[in-house]
Order: sequence, then structure tokens, then C-alpha cells
Amino acid sequence: MKPLWRLLGLFRPYAGWMLLGILVSLVTLLANVALMAMSGWFISAMALAGVAGVSMNYFTPAAVIRACAILRTGGRYGERLLTHEATFRLLAQLRGWFYTHLEPLAPARLQHYRGGDLLSRIRADIDTLDHLYLRILLPVAVAIPALLVFMLFLYQYSPRLLLVELLFLLLAGFVVPWLVMVAGRQPGQEKVQLSAEMRATAVDTVQGLGELLVYGAAERQARELNRLSESLVASQQRLSHLSGFSQGAVGLCANLALWLMVVILIPWVNAGTVPPADLAMLALFTLASFEAVAPLPLAFQSLGETLAAAGRIFAIVDTEPAVSDSGDPDLTPDRFDIDFQGVALRYSSDAAPVLRDIDLRIAAGSKVAVVGATGSGKSSLINLLLRFWPVSAGTITLGGHALEHYSLEGLRSQFAVVPQQPHLFHTTIRQNLLLARPEATEDELVAACRRAQLDDFIQQLPEGLDTIAGETGLKLSGGQARRIAIARALLKDAPVLIMDEPTEGIDVAAGARLMQTLFDTLGQRTLLMISHSMTGLELMDRIIVMEEGRIIEQGTLSELRARGGRFARLYASSRTMDAALDRERAGQVPAETARADHS
Repeated sequence: MKPLWRLLGLFRPYAGWMLLGILVSLVTLLANVALMAMSGWFISAMALAGVAGVSMNYFTPAAVIRACAILRTGGRYGERLLTHEATFRLLAQLRGWFYTHLEPLAPARLQHYRGGDLLSRIRADIDTLDHLYLRILLPVAVAIPALLVFMLFLYQYSPRLLLVELLFLLLAGFVVPWLVMVAGRQPGQEKVQLSAEMRATAVDTVQGLGELLVYGAAERQARELNRLSESLVASQQRLSHLSGFSQGAVGLCANLALWLMVVILIPWVNAGTVPPADLAMLALFTLASFEAVAPLPLAFQSLGETLAAAGRIFAIVDTEPAVSDSGDPDLTPDRFDIDFQGVALRYSSDAAPVLRDIDLRIAAGSKVAVVGATGSGKSSLINLLLRFWPVSAGTITLGGHALEHYSLEGLRSQFAVVPQQPHLFHTTIRQNLLLARPEATEDELVAACRRAQLDDFIQQLPEGLDTIAGETGLKLSGGQARRIAIARALLKDAPVLIMDEPTEGIDVAAGARLMQTLFDTLGQRTLLMISHSMTGLELMDRIIVMEEGRIIEQGTLSELRARGGRFARLYASSRTMDAALDRERAGQVPAETARADHS
């Protein structure tokens, strides 16, 4: 039950709304029971007075009945208004609270979670937590004082009536809910887990539908979705059966209590101990009083589902971030030289190191390229510079200060990044660019696109910058998406520009023109380019060659080629491949021949 207490702690800022909703719900319930009881007495008393031919004061009871009716109607509206306002505020607070805990975990701690699963937690699981107030706390908080009022009322007539009413109210309000809670705990937890798994699988299916169709795996994926759906339906059916049983049990208890009340009261009415009109009043009072406990079985049945959802939320929240944001938020560098000293990196304690003994100095304003085969550790340098992962050994400084001395926001504001796999949101190209600088003007957007050699493409689009990019840039080619990412990074105008495979998906000639344009406009900004391509290397001040997580060579293009080492062989191989691909594009040789020549 620990998650329950933690949730209650999160709800504390809205305790006033919650208590007001409980109070209005209690008043509404009491007004409804009083209305039923008073109506039964009034109708019976009027009938008896008519039979006896006597007069009676009907103004006062009629006014009381009308007041209860108005109070019940207004109370229903107020109850819905207040309880739902409290719920919406709680959900909004929970989502914001969850996101603030989720953000520091990216990307290191979130790499083990599927995107659909995280979406399920931040949406469906948090939505499930509204059960805690509406379905659990509210009914219980209303039922307990209402039962005390009912017992005090019946005590005025007879302790025997009180015991009968109390027995069946306890059966309906506590025994039945406890049974339902025990029986519903497992299917409730299964429902949450299966719902999350099905959403994650559905997201994976939609995002990877092209690959599934190409490799003939779409039918197998459909069977998996169907299996999850059938399992979810089975859990929901079990919960529905429990709900039906509980509602039937509450109805049975109410009718048994009514029957026993009437059996006890009839002799008392015949003996003149109880006025005849009170028989109808007490009978309807007994029946109406079960409204207080009717929601409790569903409340306790929802408890297992709610606690399972809370457990999934807290599992994320309790994860320790890979890096701590304990730096000075006011610290900003006055120069932008970067220094790696004996740096090593492991992505997990039991994994092999991806970086070993990295000693590297990048002077402010210099243009440095890091090249090497896939898996040589090039992109890991970016992860360390942005503090997505902590260094396993050594130190990295920016402007003479260790990266840990900066706040994460302050540190990352100094870098503009073109990642290896840039993400474009399902919105316009304009909005994707404005992500880097929301206050950018139209002229600044156009200038950034021109520098990324994207202006001709934008001008050909009927809607220009307001063209929808599609989810993850689906409506664009790989090269176009990368140019948008480059324009976005240039728009940020940060002192240090990091580009990971900037010419990926762009042909050699266009890539060379793009790199030349970038160099002509970078000015004094520092450039760190990660690449396995050789395009643009002749423009670099220094080239770093990496292999198996180590720096094995460094120097200018001419120096490295003259040495005849690993870089010289990579460069020669890349140039051969580029020439073959150029011939292929020109139609001079078949594609297979071009690749065979390179091999």
C-alpha cells in the first residue's frame, strides 16, 4: 500500500478541492435519503388522514421535501463540478510531476523502455489514477460519516432496527468489497500490464509497418496483437463479472434489510408502538441508505488496477538519473575550448568500454573531424559532451571548467547538435525549425535554410515552410530531413556546433557544396564533425581517427595521407567508393559493377 500513501502525498496541494467535493457529495447523499424517507412518510400520512377524515399540516413536510429535492439536484451538479475539477487538477499535476522526473532520465535510463510503453505510462496509467479519488477515496469518505448519521437516526427508534441495518450495510459496504478486492487484484493488475503491452506493440507495429510488410512478418505481428487483445478482453471480462456480482450482492443486502425491517415493524405498528406512517418512511429510508455503500465494491475492485498503475509510474520516477544536475546554473564559459583528459566510457558496469584513454583538445573556433568505422566510439564523444552519460574515468572541461560544474541546461545551451538520426516532429517544417529558437524571424528561418542548402527545396513546396514534415519526417527524404536538422542547429547559433554524419543521405557533390557553405558561414564557432565519410575533410583544421574506442591518429588531411596509416587506407577506400557511386548515378556502369569495383 506504499504507492497509495505516496499518491496521497502528491494530492496534498489539492486537499481543499477534494474535501469540498466530499462534503458536497455527503450533503447530496443525505438529502436524497431524507427525500425518500420524508416522501414515504408524507404520502402515507396524507392517505391515513384522508381515510380518517382528519386534517393535517402538509405545508411543513411539503416544504421539507421540496428543499431536499432542490438540495439533491443542486448537490448533484455541485458534486460533479467539484469532484471532476479536483480530478482534472490532480491529473494535470501528476502529468507535470511525472514529466519533470522523466526528463532527467533521457536518454541513458530510458533506452531500455519502448516508446509505446512510456506513452502508456504518461497517459493511460496516469488516467487510471483518477480512480483513486473518484472511485476510491470519495465513496469511502462519504460512506463512513453517512453510516454514522443513519445509525444515529435509527437509534431513536430501536437498537434492533439499528443492528439490522448495520449488519446488511457492513455486508454490502465492507464484506462484499473486500471479497471483490481480493478476487479483482490479479485481473486488475493484468489489465494494466496487458493494456500497456498492447499499446506498445501497436505503436511498434505502426512505426515498423513498412519493414513488417517487406519481410513478410505483418501477419505474425497481427497475431501477436490479437493474442494481447484476447488476453486483455479476458481480464476485462473477469472484472466485469466481479462488478456484476458485487452490484447484485449489494441489491440483495438492500432488499433483505428492507424485508427484515418490515417484518420487525409490522407488529410494532399493530401494537401502536410505531405510527403507521413511519412504516413506509423507515422502509424507504432503509432502501435509500444503501446508496451510501453501493459504490464501495467498485471502489475496492479498482484498487488493484490503480495500485498497479501507480507502481508503473513510481518505477520510472524512482529511477536514478545517469547524471546529476548539481552544477551551478549561473556558471557560463567565457571561452569554448574543449579538453578530454584520460576519458573512458562504459554504457553499463558489465559492458566493455566504448571509449579508452581519450586525450583530446579542441581549441575554441577550430574545426575538428572525428572519423572511424561504425562502432569505433565517435558518437559516444557527443553523449559525453552533452552529459547524456557520465564519464567512467577521466574529466572533460569546457572553458576550463569540468562539465559537472555546469547545470545541464546551461551546458547544453552552449551546443547546437545535428544528431546521427535527427527527429522531426509531425508538424510543419517551420515548427521543426523554431524548436531551436522560438523567437526566430522569417528572415532568420530563410537564412538558415539557405545555409543548409534547403531553400530551393522549400521554394518548390506549395506551402513552403508550412508543409507538414510527417511523423519522424516520413514525407521527406533522408537527405532533406538531415538538411532541416542542420538548418535547425544553425538557427540556434550556439558557440559549438556538433554534427554527426552531416552528409548522410546526401550525394557526394551536394555534400561537398553543403560543407563548403557551412564553413563559409560558421565564423568563429567551434565545429566538431563526426563522420565515416571523407567529404569536407580537406576543410578541417584537424582530423581525429578512432578505432575500437581509442584515438589512433590525428593531424591534417595532408599529414594523415602522407603517413600511409589507417586513415590513408580509409580515405583511399572512400574515394574509390564515391567515384563508383558517381559513375552509377551517371549511368556509366551498373550498380552491381560499381559495388564490385569497390569490393
